[in-house]
Amino acid sequence: MRHLFVLFYAWLLELYRKPLMHSDRAMALIFLPGFNRLRLYNAKTRAYAEFIKAKRRVPAYRAFLEANGFKRVRFNGLVPNMQDVPITDKDNYVKIYSMDQRCVGGKMPIKNVIIDESSGSSGTATNWARGKKERKRNARIIQFGMKNLLGRNPLFIINAFALGPWATGVNITMGCVTFSKLKSLGPDETKIQNTIKQFGTDHHYVVMGYPPFLKLLVDHSDINWKEYNVSFIFGGESMSEGMRDYLMSKGIRRIYSSLGASDLELNISAENDFTISLRRLLRSNEVFRNRITRHTGALPMIFQYNPTDFLIETTEEGELVISIGRPDYIAPKIRYNIHDRGHVLPMKELKAILKELAIDESQLVKAQTDLPLLLHYGRADSTVSFFGANISPTDIQETIYNSSMFSDVVNSFCIGINENDEGDKQLVISLELQQNQSEESLEKGLAQSEFFGQLAKINQDFREAKKMASKDDQTVLCFYPFHTGPFEDRDIRIKAKYFQ
Repeated sequence: MRHLFVLFYAWLLELYRKPLMHSDRAMALIFLPGFNRLRLYNAKTRAYAEFIKAKRRVPAYRAFLEANGFKRVRFNGLVPNMQDVPITDKDNYVKIYSMDQRCVGGKMPIKNVIIDESSGSSGTATNWARGKKERKRNARIIQFGMKNLLGRNPLFIINAFALGPWATGVNITMGCVTFSKLKSLGPDETKIQNTIKQFGTDHHYVVMGYPPFLKLLVDHSDINWKEYNVSFIFGGESMSEGMRDYLMSKGIRRIYSSLGASDLELNISAENDFTISLRRLLRSNEVFRNRITRHTGALPMIFQYNPTDFLIETTEEGELVISIGRPDYIAPKIRYNIHDRGHVLPMKELKAILKELAIDESQLVKAQTDLPLLLHYGRADSTVSFFGANISPTDIQETIYNSSMFSDVVNSFCIGINENDEGDKQLVISLELQQNQSEESLEKGLAQSEFFGQLAKINQDFREAKKMASKDDQTVLCFYPFHTGPFEDRDIRIKAKYFQ
């Protein structure tokens, strides 16, 4: 009976929500404050309903459950215990079963399906299939979110994500054209500059792309950005608050991030003015930061998300496990581990911590909703280990933008670990200089001291590791002219590769 009740409840919930998607005023009802306990219950019931559908109708998922010895989902009252369901990921599910086997009915629909692929930045590119209904719903959510962030005046969106088969290129174009003017140029500096110059100052431009390319666009352009109304929407990787400050000092009006994953959905959660102010407060208040964060190193990105659509859990290792509760996905994702580090922080818990530490809430921008927060620390496997310290690309980016010695001259970076014949480890940080910068203008000894001193402030584990690295040449800073050395063959169309 509990099983039937939960399935009936999930069906009623979707019946209620569908009409709300048709107008902005109605959609705003979904985000009313005070309903997070209900939203969490909704998340579990919808995830359970999708689990039952996948178990019955998706051959790959049925085989996966059998291979992993799944028995049943227990209930605590009317709440299904989704932790009884084994976790899927790319290795144990996607790479084992074919695309058709992972679709409802064991076959992709014969039409209205878009097949895109992830960038392959972590290996061979993987294909993903998205049906018409899921694309339409995602586009509607993006439209609603953009209006809330950027206002209701017309937008001129420039898609600077990689075009072609990549998920961002295909789906961003299809999703945004329904509510804005749009030009899909990919990461082409010259074409983006020419477009903005030709269409003039009367538009609100929204350039969407990866953070390294957006910085490259600003640094290499002869546009006076302060004369134009330009906002940036970025994704694919983190951006430090220092980098945000830097870009806004050049004239970019607003900068927001959206968290998505090709494996799951392109718009799982998003930044807003409140979450950005919270992240900045973490930057300036070390006590508050230590109380909130669970991993050392650079600041996590902070987003808000709707738990009715996504059930988000965290493993013992600190990795995010996500179940999509929205129906109509042709390839359901149940308890899928994207191998990103993160955790959920309810707004009620945040307010209690602020009160505990006597922090005045007026230091934060007023939140428009009490949806839970998602703290996202990046890829779980995107670090190098140096004397026990895990150092991530976000740590290096934050180090660069904490000092004008580097932020004004550096274009990109990569991280490497060398080991000599005696077994001594060496941390090597390679910095690519901007196009108009030369190595001769840098005082290398001072730069090295400044860089690793800043990194020690950001990453407390590195601060301790540095004490163990007794030899001067065990932390090395290398400079390379633009597009030379390890940066020579970089493909700016896809996410940057930060390891060498």
